[in-house]
Amino acid sequence: MNTEIDRKDWDEEAMIAKAKKDLQFFEPIYTKYYELIFRYVYRKTDDEDLAADLTSKVFMNAMHSINKFEYRGVPFGAWLYRIATNETNKYFRDNKRRLLTLEDQKVNLVMTCDELDDANTEQKQKILTELISELEDEEIRILELKFFETKNFKEIAFILDKKESAVKMKMYRSLDKLKKRFEKMNKPNND
Repeated sequence: MNTEIDRKDWDEEAMIAKAKKDLQFFEPIYTKYYELIFRYVYRKTDDEDLAADLTSKVFMNAMHSINKFEYRGVPFGAWLYRIATNETNKYFRDNKRRLLTLEDQKVNLVMTCDELDDANTEQKQKILTELISELEDEEIRILELKFFETKNFKEIAFILDKKESAVKMKMYRSLDKLKKRFEKMNKPNND
């Protein structure tokens, strides 16, 4: 049976309902989300083979757990991001590693302030990367999802299994912390 679907005919809820009854209908879901999830995992691992392995685990887990998925006001993709976040966190926890990789064109989205606008692009990216790497893991995850994955607060809260208000507060505090650290780094020494 052909499970190929024309994008204009895509009805995610219907497709997921079909996949819950017959896993052959999981293929179009996989096809729709694979690249997004792979890029997300790759940004966190900076290793193509590892990203492919972890992405496979994400979809294997999703396929085996699809009957547990329920719509709660966020798209199915947010559920996949949650699984991907858990898989990458588990990998880093098991291997006692932490890796932060930021795409150059995306790093500027994290914080805009007059001081950063005056810095040249290369200097700005270096400073931001250094400052972001000093944040707690959860703060980094929130910033990644908001600015690099362009998720809304409701989706981020779902992905991280947090309250939406807590995610908003944590993000704004993180941005404020980044701005203060940047200003402190660029204060002229008057000693």
